[in-house]
Amino acid sequence: MNTVELETRKASNAWWAAVDARTKSYAASTHYSDSEKLVAERVKMVLEMCYTDKIYINYRQKFIVLKAVGSVRDPAMLASLEEEWTERGYTKAVSAQGVIYRIPKRG
Repeated sequence: MNTVELETRKASNAWWAAVDARTKSYAASTHYSDSEKLVAERVKMVLEMCYTDKIYINYRQKFIVLKAVGSVRDPAMLASLEEEWTERGYTKAVSAQGVIYRIPKRG
């Protein structure tokens, strides 16, 4: 899986940035079908088996983001999953905050 390095910057008001992100994520989630949301939940469950800490789902206009925080618990399983996800068109990005997997929106 190709990995992209992202630059992130710290928000001047972290509380407001979190509220804004949650609001935008909810608004974007209304444009996804139940089957697309189910795919994201399934990917989240599998990632929770591979990473030590929490996995976050964030809906965007063109893709669903799953952010994995923490270290990798099972590298072999993660590698095989990433290989399969590459075939499905999912992408991976790395930032200072964690590893980000993107599931493109269908249609």
